[in-house]
Amino acid sequence: MSKPVEFDVIVAGAGPAGLAAACLAAARGFAVALITGPRETRPDPRTVALMMPSLAVLEACGLWPGDLRAQTAPLRKLRLVDDTGAAFVAPELVFSAREAGLDAFGWNIPLALLKPRLEARALELGVKFHQASVASYAADAEAVVNLDNGDTLAARLVLAADGRNSALRQAVGIEMISWSYDQTAIAVSFAHSQPHHDISSEYHKQAGPFTTVPLPGRRSSLVWMERPQRAEELMQLDDKALAAEIQALSHGELGLISEIGPRRAFPMSGARASSFARNRVMLIGEAAHTVPPIGAQGLNMSFRDADDAIVLAAAARDRAEDFGAAKLLTDYDLKRQRDVRPRQTVIDLMNRSLLSAYLPLEAGRAASLATLASFGPLRRFAMSIGLGGGTNRAG
Repeated sequence: MSKPVEFDVIVAGAGPAGLAAACLAAARGFAVALITGPRETRPDPRTVALMMPSLAVLEACGLWPGDLRAQTAPLRKLRLVDDTGAAFVAPELVFSAREAGLDAFGWNIPLALLKPRLEARALELGVKFHQASVASYAADAEAVVNLDNGDTLAARLVLAADGRNSALRQAVGIEMISWSYDQTAIAVSFAHSQPHHDISSEYHKQAGPFTTVPLPGRRSSLVWMERPQRAEELMQLDDKALAAEIQALSHGELGLISEIGPRRAFPMSGARASSFARNRVMLIGEAAHTVPPIGAQGLNMSFRDADDAIVLAAAARDRAEDFGAAKLLTDYDLKRQRDVRPRQTVIDLMNRSLLSAYLPLEAGRAASLATLASFGPLRRFAMSIGLGGGTNRAG
C-alpha cells in the first residue's frame, strides 16, 4: 500500500452531483480529490431542468450565468395535463414563475454541456482528478480510500457520489432500499415548427408522464415514460416515425415535429439509503436516492445534497471542529432525509396513480390537482416545495 496523499475532502464520482460537490468544496478553500471512476463513452441525450436553488449552486461554483445561460432555455411556466383518459380527470394546471416572484423557475441544461463545464471548473479550482475506482475503505481519525490503481488517498470527509451501486456506501454498511416500476424512460430532443413560449408541459398518460421541456429556439427535450415493451418498440422506430408519435402525443401543440436527436432508454426504479451518512462518508445523489423523472426533482435534490454537505463541513471547519465527525454526519443525515423522503413519497404516489387503474387512486390524484389549481396559497406552497425552498446556499 502506498503512503496516503492527504486532502481535506475526497469526492467519489464524476457525474454532475459529484463534480458540483467537488467545485463547491474547492471554492470554499478545501483541498479536494475527485475519484472519477470509469469514463462514460456514450453520448447522453438527457437534459436537466435546474431550478433556482440549483442555479445558485452553479453560481457558487463560478459557472452561472456565464455561457451556459446563453446556450440554455428558461422555464417560465410549468404545465400539468391529465391525458390519461381516466374516469376522473384533473383540470389542467399551469404554474407561472411570476406567481413565485421569479423571472423563471429554472433553466433546462443539456448534460452534454453541463458536465464538461463542471469538469473544467473543478480543474480551475485545483481539484485533483484520479481516474480510478474505489478498491477499499477504512476510517478512524481520518478516512483512507485505496484505489484500484494502487494509489491511497486520505481526508477528514468523503462524499460518495458514485451512483446507485456505490462502493463507498457498501463499504460503510449502509443498506439501500430499492424498488422498480413497470416503466422505461426515453430521453430525446426534437425540433418543432411552433414556439414553446418557455413552457414545460408534463402530460400525464396511462404509462407515465410525457414531458416536453424548452431548449433554445424552436427545439425541446423530451422525457417519455412508457411500458418497457412499448418503449423498446419506440426505440426501434426511424426518426420520421418517432417524430409522428411525438407530434400525436403532444396533440400538435408544438406544430410539426422534426430533427430528432440521439435517443436513449432508461429502466425506471426508485431507491433510498437507510442512512445518508456514516463513518466519515456522506452520500450524495444516486448513492443516496433515485426517483423517476417527475417534477424535475432528481438532480435538483442531488445538488442540494452537495450544497448541504459543504455548508455543514465549512461551518464546522470555521469553528475549528472535525468536519467528518459523527455529529456532523448526523446533522447531514437528518437534514437530507427531511428533504428527500417526502419528495420521494409524493413522486412515487403520483407515478403509481398513473400506472394503476384503481379508481380511488385516480380520484385522489384528480382531486389533489384540482385543489392545487383552485387554491392560491396551496399553489404557492407547492411551487416553493418544487423549487426546493429553504435550501442553504453554498455561496
